[in-house]
Amino acid sequence: MTRCVGRILWAYNEEHVDELSAYAGARVRERGGVQPTRAMFARLPVWMKRSDHRSAVLAGLETLRALAELSAPADRSDAAHERGDRPRPHTSMYFRGGPYEARP
Repeated sequence: MTRCVGRILWAYNEEHVDELSAYAGARVRERGGVQPTRAMFARLPVWMKRSDHRSAVLAGLETLRALAELSAPADRSDAAHERGDRPRPHTSMYFRGGPYEARP
């Protein structure tokens, strides 16, 4: 996650960064033959699609790519694993029981 054009820019993984970079860097975006996996581009925020933000978005995506390279477990310090990195138990304050059963 990084700041870009006063907004927050994020991606799931490096493949997502690659897809976003290809879309943001394209000079001409054709609509014909939309594949189901390309549906995310229609849902992108307008600020990412604007041509005057192209260079800033591409720079932000390069920052995300660099951050992804630094986030490998081998690159983390021992302080990052201080708490054991164990999942926390999930407790819900609204649902405390088994399957729902209708009352008679």
